[in-house]
Amino acid sequence: MSGRGRGIGHGPTGTGDTKRAHPATKRDSLSRVLPKEESYVNGHLSRPAFISIAILTFITFVGNFTQLQLSAALPTIVKEFNINVTTGQWLSSIMSLVMGVMVPLTAFLTRRFSTRQIVIASMVVFTVGSVLAWLGPSFVLVLAGRTLEAIGSGVMWPVLQITVFSIYPMERRGVAMGTVGMAMSVSPAIGPTIGGWQTDASGWRSIFMTLTVIGLIALLMAIFGLRNFVDNDADVKADFFSVALSVLGFGGVMYGFTNSEAYGFGAPSVWGPMLVGFVGIIWFVLRQLKGAKRFRQFSDRVFAARKAGADESTVQKLKNADVQPPLLDLTVLRNRSFAVGTLTATLSFFAFSSILVIIPLYIQNDRGYSATMSGLIMLPGAIGQCISQFAGGRALDRFGVRPVALTGSILLFAGTLMMSLIGPHTWIWWVSICQFIRQIGMGFVLMPITTWSLNCLKPREVSAGSAVTNTARQLGGAIGAPVLVILMETFTALRQRALGGGASHAVAANIFGVQTALHISSAIVLVMVFTVLFGVKGDGAGSARDVAHRALHRMHTEMEERAAARASHGGSRSGAKSGSGEWPDRIE
Repeated sequence: MSGRGRGIGHGPTGTGDTKRAHPATKRDSLSRVLPKEESYVNGHLSRPAFISIAILTFITFVGNFTQLQLSAALPTIVKEFNINVTTGQWLSSIMSLVMGVMVPLTAFLTRRFSTRQIVIASMVVFTVGSVLAWLGPSFVLVLAGRTLEAIGSGVMWPVLQITVFSIYPMERRGVAMGTVGMAMSVSPAIGPTIGGWQTDASGWRSIFMTLTVIGLIALLMAIFGLRNFVDNDADVKADFFSVALSVLGFGGVMYGFTNSEAYGFGAPSVWGPMLVGFVGIIWFVLRQLKGAKRFRQFSDRVFAARKAGADESTVQKLKNADVQPPLLDLTVLRNRSFAVGTLTATLSFFAFSSILVIIPLYIQNDRGYSATMSGLIMLPGAIGQCISQFAGGRALDRFGVRPVALTGSILLFAGTLMMSLIGPHTWIWWVSICQFIRQIGMGFVLMPITTWSLNCLKPREVSAGSAVTNTARQLGGAIGAPVLVILMETFTALRQRALGGGASHAVAANIFGVQTALHISSAIVLVMVFTVLFGVKGDGAGSARDVAHRALHRMHTEMEERAAARASHGGSRSGAKSGSGEWPDRIE
């Protein structure tokens, strides 16, 4: 290994790195981009890379923990602020919605800012939001605090995902993603349980006090231990108009759905925001497709000019056009395998997220158990997902994605259908058994299908693909929860009127609403089963070796093309950063 490859903490360095390794310049050392040859050495992570991956995993865990911790406390919050369940669930849905809006910004943020800058700024925003939710006297301020928490944690999973894909070779990505995914699965295990216990012992506000402390710890870890993995370019610009369209579009649709429970779909406060939202979404999609087409055209011109041996002034004219990538490169969905994987992950989030809102309501309001008990009932399922997520990563590398994801989707369907059989006198641990089966299924579906779909993209498309699939998943979860909660409450109201009304029939009507919502969720999961059965096929679906062989061939071809372009231009840089294999940050 070269002097540079030995790196900091691995012996003497070459002349170029001596200054960076000096103790007086430790901050410079942390800020330096850690190249791949110093991150993954002899089949193992180097110490700086391991520490950084651990920090990113912990901070991403904090985001998942935050998203799920209020599930057991939601009935208490609804009663305290005297609001309906549809309004109260915004505390959960706003996390998914804002994260879904933040994820497309990840591609821009990782090009414009360093890993350290992104993470440190995110943790500052997260901690401020936790303080606001902790001390805010009204529901609106608590919701504002949750929004800031979502902004702070929204980009963390994509940043971790991109980092793992940039460090690990393809044949090790399944295990790597399964390992970090297992850490992510711990949050559903302890989030609702700790949240329920804190609600019963010290009130729901103690949850946000805990998150404030955790946010400060994560901030200090990022400042003193995190390394950079991606080069950044200060000239990169973001399409903030597209950001505004996404907020207007998805926010309008969700706001309209929320109002429908109180006013009906004929009210202007319902169809008006929904109409604006759908227009915003269509406009957003068309703008992204047009931006991607324009960017690719200019990229092709630059590549063709370099390959033809054009002089630097000709290339510079193209560079001065300053064409930027779209906020969300939806053209990656032309890859059939990636599109199928994204659809499967979105359906699983849509069907799964609502259960984390509906079941605690059944346990506490309809069966009379405490918030702590609600968290304990959900605990075994989350532990099961933690185990299956790790096992799913290993199974992906050995057997391919199709048998793993098909097993998981069938388990998820069976568990949801079994849970729909609950009634007023059902053994309460039956809910725990069903949730255990469901989350085992989620573990076998989510991480393998996501890893496989990203592996099917070209290396330069991974960042854009990660943004697309994570956006779709978050929006699926954000929309799924309010839609199924509204359907639950609608069927509850219809059932109560059919039973003659009155408080004496409230519990029976509520349980009927929960059962109906679970039946609808089962139908959605059944669609997912058939999507995996008929859609997941081709190279890599049955064996990870096929994926690795194809990717190596593709990378070899791209390297030959870059070498030819550099040779024809006397060694000048190609459109992408040398050796990065990533989509070019800007036209060069």
